[in-house]
Amino acid sequence: MIEQAYVQAVDQTTPTIQAIRARISQAVDATTGPALDRLKFWLQMPTDSMFMGMLDNDCQVRAQRVGALLSPGARGLYESSDLSVPLEIAGKWAAVDEAVKADRAVIINGSTGHVGGSESKFNNKRNTGFHVIVFLAVGQEPSGRRYYLGFDPDVSATAESRAKWKPLVLGGTEARAQKFDEAKSLQVVKAMILGDSQDGFGPLVRKYYVETDKAFPRIVHA
Repeated sequence: MIEQAYVQAVDQTTPTIQAIRARISQAVDATTGPALDRLKFWLQMPTDSMFMGMLDNDCQVRAQRVGALLSPGARGLYESSDLSVPLEIAGKWAAVDEAVKADRAVIINGSTGHVGGSESKFNNKRNTGFHVIVFLAVGQEPSGRRYYLGFDPDVSATAESRAKWKPLVLGGTEARAQKFDEAKSLQVVKAMILGDSQDGFGPLVRKYYVETDKAFPRIVHA
């Protein structure tokens, strides 16, 4: 699994954290339709708040539409080449860097266990299936270690994302969400993605420390 960490106030990225926050906030505000549709547009949700039952598995479609909305750059959304093929892997990551620096979101497709969160309900012992996330910026630690700023819509992804979700949506997700008004649905989406701090993000936006000299594990379809 790609090592992941949460954004700190001192982190510096290109584009900046503030620019990414503004881009997300504006895009969420512009999302129209019923409350449940807005939640499904942005978040990959289980069918209830206890993370049981059937799972929402539209990660690829969601990543593409969210990525397109978060790509104000002239050339729009960028979909990376197959990162499980080692041929010219450095060039593929250079293209990802170029895209995010030009205000283009990047679709990252990998095996479930490699790009997903550590607590995701989509993880399995055989590591079958795939998951799709969206990279929005590139950054570097004071030590020189590089990372990408990524948005993973999966609300079950980490212990922190689960803890944030439960008090926001009590009871069955769809039953509760259908009763939300516009303000409540906006609150839930922004809480999960943007969080409570003006210098960081919620639990669905994390730092991904990618080994850009190595290919991703191959995706094994169930």
